[in-house]
Amino acid sequence: MAKRRTRIDIISDILMAIQQKGGRIKPTHLLYKANLSYQLLSEYLAELRDKELVDEEVVGKKQDKKEILLTDKGYDFLDKYHQMKQFQESFGL
Repeated sequence: MAKRRTRIDIISDILMAIQQKGGRIKPTHLLYKANLSYQLLSEYLAELRDKELVDEEVVGKKQDKKEILLTDKGYDFLDKYHQMKQFQESFGL
């Protein structure tokens, strides 16, 4: 049986999806890449914006579209998360 993702794993999946797209991504693309429902993604993005890990920018000729941007703090989080994962794996945990 597949193991469920933890909250921290979901957050890292969201941030990594943004990073892999060059630091900015459309919300719909993020929805699919992070494998979340619209409701869950909205909740996580609100929390990540509050914690200043991501930002939102309005784009398009009509200013009707938005993109999610990874902030410097978000890049820092991903770096620390990868260090933590490597440490965990080095002890076989």
